[in-house]
Amino acid sequence: MDLKSELLKSIWYAFTSLDVEQSGKVSKSQLKVLSHNLYTVLNIPHDHVVLEEHFKDDNDGPVSNQGYMPYLNKYILAKATEGTFCKETFDDLCWTMTSKKNCKPIIQQGLCSAKDCFKLFCLFNLLSEDRYPLVIIQPEIEYLLTKISNAMSLEWDGSALEELLSQNAALQDGMSVWEFLEHLSAGQLLHVESKETFSLAVDDVFMEMYHGIIKKGYLLKKGHVRRNWQERWFVLKPSSLMYYVNEDLKEKKGEVLLEEGSVVENLSDKEGRRCLFCVNTPVRTYEMSASDMKQRVDWVQAIQTALRLRAEGKSSLHQELKLSRRKQREILQRSQNNQSSHSETITVEAPQHSAPEQQGETKSSEPHIESTTQKQREVEAKRIEEEKQEREKQQAIQRDLERQLEEAKEAKEKMTATLTEMAKEVQQQKKMIHELQLTQVKLEEALNAQIHARLEEDGIRQELERQLEEEQKKLVEVLLYQSQLEASAPRSQEDSSTTTPPINQPTEESTEEIPVHESTSTATPPDIQRSEKSSQHNTEMLKNWTIQHNHLMKPIRPGDKVEHVPVKSTCLRQGQALTSTEFIAKVQTGITQEKGNGYSPSPTEEEEEQDS
Repeated sequence: MDLKSELLKSIWYAFTSLDVEQSGKVSKSQLKVLSHNLYTVLNIPHDHVVLEEHFKDDNDGPVSNQGYMPYLNKYILAKATEGTFCKETFDDLCWTMTSKKNCKPIIQQGLCSAKDCFKLFCLFNLLSEDRYPLVIIQPEIEYLLTKISNAMSLEWDGSALEELLSQNAALQDGMSVWEFLEHLSAGQLLHVESKETFSLAVDDVFMEMYHGIIKKGYLLKKGHVRRNWQERWFVLKPSSLMYYVNEDLKEKKGEVLLEEGSVVENLSDKEGRRCLFCVNTPVRTYEMSASDMKQRVDWVQAIQTALRLRAEGKSSLHQELKLSRRKQREILQRSQNNQSSHSETITVEAPQHSAPEQQGETKSSEPHIESTTQKQREVEAKRIEEEKQEREKQQAIQRDLERQLEEAKEAKEKMTATLTEMAKEVQQQKKMIHELQLTQVKLEEALNAQIHARLEEDGIRQELERQLEEEQKKLVEVLLYQSQLEASAPRSQEDSSTTTPPINQPTEESTEEIPVHESTSTATPPDIQRSEKSSQHNTEMLKNWTIQHNHLMKPIRPGDKVEHVPVKSTCLRQGQALTSTEFIAKVQTGITQEKGNGYSPSPTEEEEEQDS
């Protein structure tokens, strides 16, 4: 069936919906609206003047459908080109116009929803006979209901249809689309448990038959640039093999044009992939992988069918199947008509001939009947033989597929076992890595603690070195001061010896001054004694400070016992040693007082021993 015949079926429904009085005539204003809508959905430039010129002799009354057909064929159908418009949008326009008038509300309240009714309307037009009013005959109804049942994974029971046709003899010549939808929605043609399942099945059959989809499903495809494997949703049509990201068909990734010279071939397993096949086109080669061997066989056969339809110039597989079914019905009908006419001829002519003539005609007709019977037997035997061969072929293919399926199952089990072992090893490796990470964390904490302790130790060492340097400087200052004291003590003694006169040689002059000298001598010894005590006190303080400084020079160790130097009662701060600053200040104060009194300190016992 060509494009013009397909479009004309839908337009017929739209035209009859405008014929309110069912007189076969529609007003010109309504035809203008219809023509404008058809121009729009078919993407044809609309000429507003042509319709007026075509019906210029009939401006008052309505025009008939016979008068509209020439205009429709010349200006609309002749300009429609396949591929330039959306067929589904065109049918939706015609369905919208006719459903408002003819579709009963009870239809959409039953099994079929509004979308299901539109899809069944399109399928009805596809399978209906090429005569008007449009009807669908029993074999095509059985074919459509079988497809819907298979889509629901059910086996269709034809008893309901047989019962309906036996009760209503008028339906045996065919059903209109409204009768078909009414009986189907009421559950008189098909037993369905779920409306959702029925809607999904109708959608699958609609996509397959109406849109000419030969096969669809998921396949793994090897990339052309990156050479990696990606899962894609493939849709096979007679002219192309399109693939999408997923089955919602929203994001199209590419298209394989099945041009002349394209072939499909099986490939051996490689790169860890099984069930491989490829489509070689003049442009490039597409490599694909099916889920199992059965899917690969189905896809290869489907692509071969698409290539055959492409070579024969056919746009739809189901159109070809419909034509073949119609041809078989016509052949069967002609054979039945021939047999019935031949039997009627023999029955009518029998009374007109005498007994001898009847015997002669019977003898002459017997060879013809025998030959016809023999031919029928041969045809039946040939058909049975072909069916037997086809059955054996299918059984061989099935056995081969079962063997391949068993091999695939074994390979899958081995792969599952390998994956399980690898998963265990991965878990062990993860456990070891976790333990190593914990150990690393502990070692890092210990290292940080050691670094912190080392830094604290360096800080303490630096502080001790600084204190040691300060004490060394103080010691040098004390030693210098001590040497100055030792150097100044002899000179003070010499000065005192030269200034004091001898006592053993008294003179007259001295005797006269005895009271004065006596008073002086009585006053001098206490000052000298005080200076000597001060010098001894300073010496003892210096020794005491030197001993404490030597203790500071030793490194502090755990458990060391510090020797406590007893402090004499002469120390200014009892129970504690003088600091270097206090010692120096105290000595300087004593020297200043001695210089102010005019006395020099007496040498110490060690100096006297050295002098002696």
